[in-house]
Parts: sequence; structure tokens; C-alpha cells
Amino acid sequence: MFGRLLRHVSRLLFPFPCHTCAQPLRDSPIPFFCEACWQLIRPLHGPSCPRCHRPFASSAALAFSPTHECHECRTGNPWYAEAWAPYAYCPPLQDAIGLFKFRGKVGLVASLGRLLTATLPNGLLADAVIPVPLSSARLRTREFNQSLLLADRVAAHLGLPVDYLTLIRVLDTAPHTTLPRSARLQNVRQAFALKDPGRIVGKRILLVDDVFTTGTTVNECAKVLCEAGAQAVTVLALARSVDLGFIPDSQLPAAAYDTNLRGARLSI
Repeated sequence: MFGRLLRHVSRLLFPFPCHTCAQPLRDSPIPFFCEACWQLIRPLHGPSCPRCHRPFASSAALAFSPTHECHECRTGNPWYAEAWAPYAYCPPLQDAIGLFKFRGKVGLVASLGRLLTATLPNGLLADAVIPVPLSSARLRTREFNQSLLLADRVAAHLGLPVDYLTLIRVLDTAPHTTLPRSARLQNVRQAFALKDPGRIVGKRILLVDDVFTTGTTVNECAKVLCEAGAQAVTVLALARSVDLGFIPDSQLPAAAYDTNLRGARLSI
């Protein structure tokens, strides 16, 4: 109660705008965002690929075959058993991840972690939680691994250990934001290795990342883990790149109603 009052007074004295709608923050418990914008962040619903859970445009995709996988999973045969990314990578979550990941606003991790743990799939089985690692160079620049901070929240919720030492990134690859899908596949090839493979033999691994775009990075991590003897790898990410057409208008901030954006694909 006292903390809420203090927050309210401090924001009256030092007004700060919501990062998405620019309205003054008053009593929102979420750093940098008003409650109205934060409430727009809701899990994706509807038919999806049973393996990577990428949304399907229509339930007809599963009408005659409930196990029908998306084109990428059928042709690529990923190493992970399943990939879960419950939210669309669009504002305001996109704004929050950008602040968290690229501008060092680690105070958002509690709110982002709650979003992730609130949508964990039923029957999720794992023996250890492993974050997607950063290269040494990028870790020195950023000073933290956003996937590790999220993994720590998930592991605490599930009562599982976090292993952030076994899976390492041995190549400092180019950021995926600048690369098409075909180049991303080559970019991460042999980028990961294991320090002590014996630690994951026979274990079910929950691999945590922040955003699932094409899945190339997590798939390469899963390949390294499975080839070393992991029993199975399940991927968990906070958000996924989707077409805006899969997101109800009611879940988009006003800026996203621009007709030039409708139908566009949001990705990092």
C-alpha cells in the first residue's frame, strides 16, 4: 500500500509517459507502461502447428488431420520437440522487449516473466532450464543475457535448476535483424557448443529465448543438445513474429490501426 502511494506521488511530481501511448503514467505497477496498454498483451489463440505452434490462418488446416504441421516444420524437421511462444511480437510487448533487451531496462523482467509463467503449457516436463546464450563479445557490450533473466523466472516458477554454463556460444554471429531466413540458417551453423555434455545426457531440456522469429537459433541450440544426448528439447519464448492479421484489433494500440500495417509481418 505504501509502495503504491509512493509510486503515485513520485509520478505526479515527475511525470513520465507510457512508452506505447505516451499518456502520463500515474499508478501503473508496470515500469514504463500504463495499465491500459499492458492489458492489450494477451496470448495468441486459435489453431496452430502442433510442433512450433505457429498460428494457422484457418481451423481447416487441422480439420482432417489434427497433427498437421506447418510447412517449416514438415520440410525442416526441427530438432526441438515443441516450441511455445504465447504472445505476438507487436506493441506494446514489442516495445517492452526492446527496452529490456536493447536499452538495459532490466526492471521490466518481473513483468515480462509473469507474462511468460502465466501461459506455460499444461503438462510441461523438463529436468533443467537452459537460456539461449550470448557470445562473450555481445555479453560484454550488453552486460546481461535477457534470455537468462527470463529463464531464471521460469525456473523459479517450475522449481527447476537453471543451467547457464553448459550451452555456450562460440561464434559471435551477425545480428539476425539484418539477415533473411536463408542467411540466418548459415549464420548460426556451428555457433553453439557444450562445455560439459555429460550434464545434459538423458535430460529433458527447456530452452528459453526472448523472441521466436524463424526458429533458426533455437533449432541450432536444440541440435547441439540432442546430438550430445539430451532426451528432448522444448523451446519456450516470450513472443513470436506473426502477421498482424492474426491479432484482434482490440489487442493493438491505436498506432497499429494504420492500414499500411494491417497484414504486415512484425519481426526482429
